[in-house]
Amino acid sequence: MSDAELVMRSTRVVTPEGTRAASVAVRAGRITAVLPYDAPVAEGARLEDFGDDVLLPGLVDTHVHVNDPGRTHWEGFWTATRAAAAGGITTLVDMPLNSLPPTTTVEHLRTKREVAADKAHIDVGFWGGALPDNVKDLRPLHDAGVFGFKAFLSPSGVDEFPHLGQEDLTRSLAEIAGFGGLLIVHAEDPRHLDAAPQQGGPKYADFLASRPRDAEDTAIAQLIAQAKRLHARVHVLHLSSADALPLIAAAKAEGVRLTVETCPHYLTLTAEEVPDGASEFKCCPPIREAANQDLLWQALADGTVDCVVTDHSPSTADLKTDDFATAWGGISGLQLSLAAVWTEARRRGHGLEDVARWMSTRTAELVGLDDRKGAIAPGRDADFAVLAPDETFTVDPAALQHRNRVTAYAGRTLYGVVRSTWLRGVRIHADGEFTAPKGELLTRTP
Repeated sequence: MSDAELVMRSTRVVTPEGTRAASVAVRAGRITAVLPYDAPVAEGARLEDFGDDVLLPGLVDTHVHVNDPGRTHWEGFWTATRAAAAGGITTLVDMPLNSLPPTTTVEHLRTKREVAADKAHIDVGFWGGALPDNVKDLRPLHDAGVFGFKAFLSPSGVDEFPHLGQEDLTRSLAEIAGFGGLLIVHAEDPRHLDAAPQQGGPKYADFLASRPRDAEDTAIAQLIAQAKRLHARVHVLHLSSADALPLIAAAKAEGVRLTVETCPHYLTLTAEEVPDGASEFKCCPPIREAANQDLLWQALADGTVDCVVTDHSPSTADLKTDDFATAWGGISGLQLSLAAVWTEARRRGHGLEDVARWMSTRTAELVGLDDRKGAIAPGRDADFAVLAPDETFTVDPAALQHRNRVTAYAGRTLYGVVRSTWLRGVRIHADGEFTAPKGELLTRTP
């Protein structure tokens, strides 16, 4: 440990080989060694001893709508990355829509990066967008370092980001496959949505009926068929329908280059408990029934679903009306995702190793950052979350760091208090206090 500048010590360090007592040596922002707990600390190295608190790899959230610039009053890089840091997230990848302009050209990416540069408390990367008319922009965006391309198969909710029809999908996916890129997809079929009953009003049951499972199932089937034909790499965003799981499992068994995510709200909230008029619970696709949730957990356990991300999609409070048909669809979850998932995971018999795999290791792999992020291992960035897993807190919206403090978790008691968050060996958050922004803007590794 003679070259270490910093030593992080805990009786519970979550590593790829399991949880054990260990000392983690850090130099120049990177982990240099994971050593026995009682390894001697070299002269001049600073020791941080966390006792029995758990040392986790910093979380990597690959599905976040920061909305900056253009809709910064909804959210911004300063507030979003503070919320992330408070929740143990050390890397996020920003979605291309809800900002103005959307990240659909290299020029727009440059604008986004300029806005984020001095506001990011954590590391930030960017997705590009795939629209019906920007196929020519996809390769330049890829070359400029975006991690992949987001597309909708049904209306996105904002006019400046139209969805892809099946012919558009074929063109975009063929182009992306040609340079080895990744397409990430909001998979709901518009024909099934159009055919579903559209009641409007405050009843959650009516909203749930308006976004049926078969809309997801059909769109996923279409996406798999296209990916198989083109040998393209695709990723299904925010899976909520458990009915699609057999199709996904079969495609993976066939060798289709398919990955799948789900979100904390699908794993911890159920349709049965959503009050009428409570549009803080509205998202698309929707929160479904408890039996559906059980199947999503099984799919996480067996690897059919790869990872868990927030789909943090905030808005101003006035857009969260009591009419589910017109209220903005999105759940704000950055600060609470680790605690929410851990609370339910521990109830179902899962460990923190599982949570770290779903929310850090596999998300880092998804975007090709697994040489730097996603594990406590030599050579990785010294990004950590220090967690008191057995302590609880009750969610108070006033204590949240994101700009508009609307949350579906208000009043819930959750396990897992994030004591501190570390980025490349620097403590960026502890006990509600933050350092000045120290995040880097990340690009895809060629």
